[in-house]
Amino acid sequence: MTEIGAYEAKTHLSELLARVAQGEQIVITKHGNPIAYLVPAGNRRTAASEVIREIRQLRKGIRLKGFRLKALMSEGRR
Repeated sequence: MTEIGAYEAKTHLSELLARVAQGEQIVITKHGNPIAYLVPAGNRRTAASEVIREIRQLRKGIRLKGFRLKALMSEGRR
C-alpha cells in the first residue's frame, strides 16, 4: 500500500483517483500518521462480505472439548 502526505494528496488528487480506479490502495498521512485510506469503492463491500462468508464457514462444525459451539451458545441463553 502506497503512503502519501496530505498536502501531496491534495495537490495530486486527480492522479491518485486514477491510480485507485486501477486497483491501487493509498494511505494518506499527516505528519507521518495514517489518517485516511483511498481504496476502490467496490473493494470495501466485497471484502466485508467475503469476511462474513469466511466466518460462517469457520463456525460450521467447531467443537470445544467435545461440545458444539452452537449448543454452548444456546445453553448460555437459558
